[in-house]
Amino acid sequence: MANGILIGESVRVGASLEGVTLAVDKVYRLAVGDETSGQPRIWTFIEFEIPDGGVHKLATALTNALDPASGWYCDFRSAEDTFVVFAGRMFRYRRGDQTGRSEAENYARSIGVPEAQLDWPE
Repeated sequence: MANGILIGESVRVGASLEGVTLAVDKVYRLAVGDETSGQPRIWTFIEFEIPDGGVHKLATALTNALDPASGWYCDFRSAEDTFVVFAGRMFRYRRGDQTGRSEAENYARSIGVPEAQLDWPE
């Protein structure tokens, strides 16, 4: 199984995730957004699991559903790989691969992700 967190506010208005089966473990809200970068202050966290066989379908769906504004992304990981998905772009690298992580972080910075939010787990 792969697991991760989707921020509800990261889904583009009018978009949806369809045809992807997620097992939702927990939904909660926190005041952690960076309003100076255009993000809302309150975020809805959706912790999920997905069978390893569904990770590519999820990544593809997210590239089409995430809002390109404000540097939104969704990260999730399987036993071997980390996935970091942005609107129109996805990174996949072996867990612990610093080169792969650096590529995802550099892209995130280039689209305005605040430095403090480059904190996805391995």
